[in-house]
Amino acid sequence: MFSGIVEEVGIVESATDVGGRRDIVIAAEKVLEDLRVSDSINVDGVCQTVVLVGRGNFKVQAIATTLSRTTLAEFRRGRKVNLERPIAAGGRFGGHFVQGHVDGVGVVTSVKRQGEMWLVRFSLPDTVRPFTILYGSIAVDGVSLTINAFADPGTAEVALIPYTYEHTNLSRLATGDRVNLEADMIGKYVARALGQHREGGAAADDLEQRLSEWGIS
Repeated sequence: MFSGIVEEVGIVESATDVGGRRDIVIAAEKVLEDLRVSDSINVDGVCQTVVLVGRGNFKVQAIATTLSRTTLAEFRRGRKVNLERPIAAGGRFGGHFVQGHVDGVGVVTSVKRQGEMWLVRFSLPDTVRPFTILYGSIAVDGVSLTINAFADPGTAEVALIPYTYEHTNLSRLATGDRVNLEADMIGKYVARALGQHREGGAAADDLEQRLSEWGIS
């Protein structure tokens, strides 16, 4: 379990296709302090298992399913990635509950600076949209953020404060970039309890209508 509070921005040293998987070596510092083989680590919003810890880096192996559902297939040498170790039981907890299980990939539609903030808009796939509410939480490339507007149908907006902009890799975002999205876990469990979690846009519209009737939008 993660919090969406990025500890460090690492740099991809290599990304090698091996059979149906991709071996990714990432240079880092802070997360290496107590990182061990078999530990989980959040890489750009994707929970991965550490298979090797070296001097100044670590390696993960993304399987075909992960590559097809996330942006890890796009990783190349030099890419900056958000890193977070699992939260420790009994420790302080910021952000929101993040599993590192990507629900869908969105596409950035605009990035605009407004005063000291940056407003980022991105598309919401059907696997994410029904669980996304105004002022609710969402993980974007592993960063815990708050939805502050629905700009257009199927498009959400988040605001990046200077600290987030400077201490994550979201500063690289530009129109057309793809981002890993994880919907709020609590929202997904509520939807499941209501029996509304089915594949397809019709289910999303049905759930959104019910939430609207309850004053949640």
